Amino acid sequence: MSGPERWYSLEEIAEHLGVSKDTVHRWIRHRRMPAHKVGHLWKFKVSEVDAWVRASGQNGATARRGK
Repeated sequence: MSGPERWYSLEEIAEHLGVSKDTVHRWIRHRRMPAHKVGHLWKFKVSEVDAWVRASGQNGATARRGK
């Protein structure tokens, strides 16, 4: 049995998605990317982000292009 899913940093989630940190910030602001503010840092669950990317693609949005 594995433990709880770990939190990823902004840098790690940007690398996971293959985009820049600026793109992740833009997606948080304009596209409601799932993110959690902890103090002054953004934290992410990969499962939430991956589900958001899949849902964005199904809705006709181009999440990976940042538009």
